[in-house]
Amino acid sequence: MSVATKADLARMAQKLRKHSILMTTASGTGHPTTCMSAAEIMAVLYFCEMKFNPANPGQRDADAFVLSKGHAAPILYACLKEAGAIDDDLLTLRQFTSRLEGHPMPRLPWTKVATGSLGQGLSAAAGIAVAKRMDKLAARVFCLLGDGETAEGSVWEAAQFASFNKLDNLVAIVDLNGLGQSGPTMHGHDGEALAAKFKAFGWDTAVVDGHSVEALLQALGRSRIPGGKPLVIIAKTEKGKGVSFLSGKENWHGKPLKKGEECDKAIAELGDTDVTLKPVAQGWGASPAAAGAPAPIALTYKLGDEAATREAYGAALVKMGAASPAVIVTDGEVKNSTYADKFKAAYPDRFVEGYIAEQNMAGVALGLATEGKIAYGSTFAAFLSRAYDFIRMAGFSHPAHLILCGSHAGVSIGEDGPSQMGLEDLAMMRPLFNTTVLYPSDAVCAEKLVWEAARTNGIVYIRTGRPKVKVIYGNDESFPVGGSKTVRSSANDTATVVAAGVTLFEALAAHDILKAEGIAIRVIDAYSIKPIDTATLRKAATETKRLITVEDHSPQGGLGDAVCQAVTGLAPVTLLGVRDVPRSGQPRELMAAYGIDAAAIVAAVKGAGPAR
Repeated sequence: MSVATKADLARMAQKLRKHSILMTTASGTGHPTTCMSAAEIMAVLYFCEMKFNPANPGQRDADAFVLSKGHAAPILYACLKEAGAIDDDLLTLRQFTSRLEGHPMPRLPWTKVATGSLGQGLSAAAGIAVAKRMDKLAARVFCLLGDGETAEGSVWEAAQFASFNKLDNLVAIVDLNGLGQSGPTMHGHDGEALAAKFKAFGWDTAVVDGHSVEALLQALGRSRIPGGKPLVIIAKTEKGKGVSFLSGKENWHGKPLKKGEECDKAIAELGDTDVTLKPVAQGWGASPAAAGAPAPIALTYKLGDEAATREAYGAALVKMGAASPAVIVTDGEVKNSTYADKFKAAYPDRFVEGYIAEQNMAGVALGLATEGKIAYGSTFAAFLSRAYDFIRMAGFSHPAHLILCGSHAGVSIGEDGPSQMGLEDLAMMRPLFNTTVLYPSDAVCAEKLVWEAARTNGIVYIRTGRPKVKVIYGNDESFPVGGSKTVRSSANDTATVVAAGVTLFEALAAHDILKAEGIAIRVIDAYSIKPIDTATLRKAATETKRLITVEDHSPQGGLGDAVCQAVTGLAPVTLLGVRDVPRSGQPRELMAAYGIDAAAIVAAVKGAGPAR
């Protein structure tokens, strides 16, 4: 415990309110009232309850904090400034050159994950809590949520995950100020109603006066006694607390006070804010050594062997687990289809079951990644669309490193039908910031890309397929990110076919059919969709004068569009992809029906098919 008195903490809360008002007034934008409701909560956390070293934002044995209600960023920055953790000028809030952005970003090293898209912080906090428990660290993880964001289903995905996994090192605090952006929140100030929901999900609960330092201290004290359950504190507060014309008033969300009389009046009402406090500048014990990049993995395939790339993904995970103790795998309860179950069998203590809750799975994986884990998360490619906003925000959380695998891509999965077919995933992943998109064609390529993903910064997406395909690459072949493989070529090539995944084998079959007719084509395996091998593609466009892309994916936003961008102005490109809503059927008949098989490629080479 800190030596700060309750009176000191109450005065610090007023000082944090003052900072929040002055920062947002100077900016002319921001959310002062949502900061003001949380002032006592933040004062008690940062200057009494949390153990951390203001000089060491990377200290893993220290308590961690996630601000899920990211629009309250000014009060977080005020806490860090008062604690001596940052020296930034608070009045530069939201300026282009400032680290103090409108919502927290990891450009500020104390920000674990980017927040502001509401409903995501608790999942990341749960992932951080899992990582600290795996490493036997006694540190706790605190997550501050707004009451409005508890309407998000992702909060309850995280709640059930934390309870099921007995994360008693996780503390959620809900700032129950009763007001959202446009009106009252779902439960208003009915703390018992919200507590009942958390209790039903298996949490320990406390409903307190969120402006009472003593009540907050008592509730937080329960988190120091492990009881097998996460703790949620429902803190009843007033939005705009401390200033009479703001407290509990609607229509102040996201509105700073005006410079001059309005701001001056508010500051005057706050009274004495002359206080200096420092946090408990220590951790709970020794931090584990950081794990290095995994050593290369060995492969034992023979040319002509048959294996699905999803199988190779699972095999590679086991090897990665042996190569580095930092490798952690989570899965959306389809592990016997993604083959992540192989890792679970080998390393059960490093497997985290995500169940059918893809948003939380992605958020937990991101939390793990912020703790230095090499986190792999897998599910069907189609189901990652549920987690898209989490993945988008993970891209903003750079330098966090997260690897996602989407299996069962395209119509080639067969009879399960369109609800299970990932047909948009490449288009989802390519535009995101700090992402790499990989699409292996055979088992050797798949295993090597699983290894490459561990060495690649940012968010890495690996697309795997269901059908078994032949091994066409030797075990010593390398697959660097940003590369490609020219698997067929001659001096007489009249067109280039660019494929990836299962369609590479259709391109090879088309090559043989055309060769028998005296028509030479080049075939490129574009296993790296982003970044794509622009140099090789431009060379092919210049030499063969025409390109054809074929993908088990919508023709919009995937491989074809990536190739078009790479060769623009050099040669026409024909895009073959799945253009209509698919039906159930056998893989071969579906690929033929939707124009991505060898016959369709042959027809395109001969001049038929949609061109772009």
